[in-house]
Amino acid sequence: MGKQVYIIHGYGASPTNHWFPWLKEKLVADDHQVSVLHMPNSSDPKKEEWLKTLANNIKNVDNNTYFVTHSLGSITLLNYLEQLDPLPSFGGFILVSGFSESLSSLPSLNPFTAEKVDYKKIISATHSRAIIAAKNDSIVPFQLSQSLSKQLNTSFYPVKKGGHFLEDDGFFTFPLVHEVLNNMMKPV
Repeated sequence: MGKQVYIIHGYGASPTNHWFPWLKEKLVADDHQVSVLHMPNSSDPKKEEWLKTLANNIKNVDNNTYFVTHSLGSITLLNYLEQLDPLPSFGGFILVSGFSESLSSLPSLNPFTAEKVDYKKIISATHSRAIIAAKNDSIVPFQLSQSLSKQLNTSFYPVKKGGHFLEDDGFFTFPLVHEVLNNMMKPV
């Protein structure tokens, strides 16, 4: 039984960047439905536009729904899930280089982190949660991903050298994400 996976890119990216096409191809080969969402104006993102894009593209959220997000896509997803009322129980998510606090290097993204997320609401609705972060990430400090992992009570996968997991960091494929997601989606 295939799952529905939504891949949500981050700041300055598009669905064709980094490891997103590779991951989509791998998942489609395993009979999953995959949508790599195209987030609007990614070099000048607006929180309301990004939330609207999720609302318009995510068809239904249930036990077969999984999310893989990168960087700014992570806090956007958390904000979106929190707004759902009620928030249905769903499969899970992997936040890559996720953060929920403002980034001193990118103050223009502060609106995304201005309001605190209701982590308990999200934890109670999810079966599986994971965060992957690199110790040498120069864009999202490792500590921020670590702190988000604690707040969301996720599995945490520290990577020694991954940078921000961009093409520039050599990430055209990302086997760790695929492996963690596969484990999440396995029937219990």
